[in-house]
Formats: sequence, structure tokens, C-alpha cells
Amino acid sequence: MPNTVFYNKDGKIIALVNADTAIKETLDKFDFGEKILVNFNSGVELLNTWEKEHTNIKAVIVQGEVLDSFGIAMLQALKEKNFPDVPFILISTNLTGNLVKLALTAGLADVYKQPLNQNHFQRRVKFLTDHWTELHTQKKQNDFKPYKTPLIKRVFDVFFAGLALLLLSPLFLIVIIALKFESRGPVFYYSPRVGTGYKIFKFYKFRSMYVNADKKLKDLKHLNQYASAGSAAESTISNALCDECKIMGIKCQFPLHADNNMWCEKQYIYSKKMKNGSAFFKLKDDPRITKVGKIIRNTSIDELPQLWNVIIGDMSIVGNRPLPMYEAEKLTTDKYSLRFLAPAGITGLWQVEKRGKGEMSEDERLMLDNTYAKNHSFMNDIRLILKTIPALFQKENV
Repeated sequence: MPNTVFYNKDGKIIALVNADTAIKETLDKFDFGEKILVNFNSGVELLNTWEKEHTNIKAVIVQGEVLDSFGIAMLQALKEKNFPDVPFILISTNLTGNLVKLALTAGLADVYKQPLNQNHFQRRVKFLTDHWTELHTQKKQNDFKPYKTPLIKRVFDVFFAGLALLLLSPLFLIVIIALKFESRGPVFYYSPRVGTGYKIFKFYKFRSMYVNADKKLKDLKHLNQYASAGSAAESTISNALCDECKIMGIKCQFPLHADNNMWCEKQYIYSKKMKNGSAFFKLKDDPRITKVGKIIRNTSIDELPQLWNVIIGDMSIVGNRPLPMYEAEKLTTDKYSLRFLAPAGITGLWQVEKRGKGEMSEDERLMLDNTYAKNHSFMNDIRLILKTIPALFQKENV
């Protein structure tokens, strides 16, 4: 497929992003009429080329998963860069009815599961590109309106987070020195999180584990507090990469990032391999945690860098905790998706009501998240903040 055609500014382009050899060979055989199919390795490459060449892009076809970096997250990133409003079509491997509903609600034009049906796919692409203006106008009228932070809550969030960052700067310095002194590795790390309306953003924390913590996890999976005894015994790990990562390629698709270091967050939840596994993973007395990390976790000091997430608008002071993408993927049913209609926050109802008061099941945690989503208000948030301070200093290792 010659890319030279792409630089004809008058040509109609269908951008193919992150496609493996099999998908490329398959789509090369399809007939998209006068539109030319052009390959891009990433959304960044697509965006840079569009900005430089001002090409006539009519559609974007991406190979990826709904909740990975090539799904909803990529669509959001393109929108933020004022990329042309064109059909965004996802070719996926793992799909459920709930994920399709989530993808369409988020703004994707269509989602397909491999293998592709040639006649149906090429007809659908042609229909979307030829009628996108009227189709998208109708869709906007019926789009779900995600939660929008009220002005009073936003003003409070920025004021509170800014004041806290200023007052806590000496504590930040002490933690940074202690972490550097105890173990090698970066002080901060971030990982992708799913917040309000399934928005994906970078979630910051102080590092509380050794950098190679993921390598130890396979020996600790049976200690998961949320997993049932039977399911934990049945779970086996045969490879450093999970099934989803192996599908996407040879590298981890769910990384934690810190400076030049990266380790796999997906390995936090091996029970994801089981059909009915727990959506959460938690260890008591986790040996992967450093001594300083244990202190900052038990006092929730490790959460303080999230004040920056509040400043930039990804989170609020009070709300439901944003989740890793692989956890959020399990919570797309009507029963559980309610929690994502509330603001994402540093502290929330379940931390105050249950944290430090004994074991808490996954259903209890989700019930409290849904309860907050139904009843949240600015005054209730103030009450939760006042109750949060005693909850920070508890005996249970979290």
C-alpha cells in the first residue's frame, strides 16, 4: 500500500492505526471506493502527519481494545487536539455487549470483533464516511451527558488542593528524601486510571513498592483478599504477559510509568484470567512494599500527589476512587456503571465508612460507590472530608 498517495491533499484518506500484519493484509483486500487506506503506527504519528500535511481524512480505523490506549483513550486524545470529526472505528479481539455499549456511548462510530466480514465491514465504512455529518448530528442529540463538576465544587477543589500542596511541601520533601535513601528508583509514578464518565487520565502517587514489585506478584496471588479460595487455587500463571497483552503484542499494555522505569500493573490482578474473577486485588502485609512505603500507605501520604490531579481537573477532593482500566472493564453493567457517573476523588464514602474497620467485600465497596453516586452533593462532600481525617490514621494495613 503506497503511502505516497497520502500526500495528495485532495485524496480521501482512511487512516489505519496500530494494525498488525494480518489486519493490514485483510483490509488491503477490501474495497473502500475512492478512499485510500494508509497505515500509521500510533495516534501520535497520525496526528503529527495530519497537522503537517492537512490531509483529507475521512475515517480512522484502529486495532485495539475499548479500554486500552488505542480505544476510548485515543479518541479522547484526538478530540483534545481538534482532530477532524470523522468516524472512529475500532477492531477488537475481546468484546462484550457492555463494552460495545460503553464504546458507542463514548463516541466511537462502530466496534468490530475479529475476524471481519468483508462485505459488511466495507459497506459499513462506506456508509459512515458518506453520511457522517447527518449521523453524527443525530448522535449528538442523544448522547449521554457525563457528570460536570459544579462551579462551587471546582472552586473548592482548586483552593483546597492548592493550599494543601503549599502547606504540605515540607512533608513532600521529607518523603522524597526518605524514599531516595531507602531504595533505588523514582519517587513518583503514574498509571492510567478510569474516572468520571470512563475518562482515562494519568493518576499520580508516591512510589511505595520496590521497582521490581511486579516480579514478586505471581508468588502472592493466593493472598488476594477479594478473591474466593476456590478461584485463587484455580488460577495459574504461565507467562509474564497476560492474555490481553499477548494479543496486543510483545509488551505490556497496562504499564506503570516513573521516569525511565516501567512495570506491569496488569499483574496486580491475575484473577482477571478467570471468567468470574474479582475486579479488585489487595494484599494484607504485602512484602513488596518498602518500609517507607508502608508508613506512607498506612497514613495515605502516598495519595498526596493526586492533589495535582485535582488541580488539573482529572479528579475532585471527594468522589469515587478512579480505577485501573482492567478493573473498570469489569464494571460496565448497569448495576456497577453508576459509580462512574459521580466525580472521581481522592477520598470518598467507602474509605470513610469501611476503611480500617475490618474486611470489606467487593460488593460492599461497589455498593458504597453507587450510594455516593446517587447522593453526592457539595455539603455531603464537606461532611466526608471532616470524617476522612480520623480514617487516615487506622491500624489496618491498606
